[in-house]
Amino acid sequence: MTRTLVTGSAGRFGRSVVTALADAGHEVIGVDTAPGTPAEAAAVLPADLTDLGETFEVMSRFRPDAVVHLAAIATPFSRTDAFTYRVNTQLAFNVCEAATAAGVERIVIASSPTVIGYGTAAWAPAYLPIDEDHPVAPWNAYSLSKLVAEQVMATFARTSKAKLAAIRPCFVVAPEEWAGAPTQSGHTMAERLDQPEIAGVSLFNYIDARDASDLVLTLLERLPDLPNGEVFFAGAADALAREPLAELLPRINPATAGLAAGLTGSAPAFSSAKAGRLLGWQAKRSWRTEIGAA
Repeated sequence: MTRTLVTGSAGRFGRSVVTALADAGHEVIGVDTAPGTPAEAAAVLPADLTDLGETFEVMSRFRPDAVVHLAAIATPFSRTDAFTYRVNTQLAFNVCEAATAAGVERIVIASSPTVIGYGTAAWAPAYLPIDEDHPVAPWNAYSLSKLVAEQVMATFARTSKAKLAAIRPCFVVAPEEWAGAPTQSGHTMAERLDQPEIAGVSLFNYIDARDASDLVLTLLERLPDLPNGEVFFAGAADALAREPLAELLPRINPATAGLAAGLTGSAPAFSSAKAGRLLGWQAKRSWRTEIGAA
């Protein structure tokens, strides 16, 4: 049995990851300072992973085979910039440092599509759909901290025996949020669909937390066969919009005019083709079916 340690196990993404791993036969260890880690976890330990000593103690106590690092200040501007940057970058370094020192074989860390730089009037995509080769241009402490976390991952991929990768999950939607619970932005999913300017800031990206968890599970299984230090976008196969992005995006973000024309039908602005090509993964859930089911 694979023992997998999940940081941020009580978060909207972490809860689904814990359940998916446990259902797949992993012995899951949750680490989170907040309550809410699913009962499927074999053990849960509150720990301050910004403290390197505590992080080493966690790895030493549980000796996991794999680590999924999700813990972070999860949204831009929810705390001061200095705090967000310090916490997120320190978490990424401490987890990679302690895990590799403890002999952990596989490490997956969560980054963010925000490293691309959307959300300002001056930003324009180099091309659409956006993939992992697109230039990065972080403009706030959160997106900068996530880019640094990717670089931390890449550094340990070059210098340790562990196999590492990063994922950039799109706007994560927990199962209960399809039924009307507030999302991480404070809006409901129905509001994000009814008021396109809300989801337009992030180019209408989203992913069901269960689909993103399936990617984590697949990635952990396939890491030994991949080049070390890969980065993957993880998004739904459609956009979070009732209109085609070819028509909608230029109205919300004029800088996408012309480029958006290639996004036919319900195609999203972010491509997960790399995960499909290297991992055989594709998101299964859509807002069209999930909202109706909820």
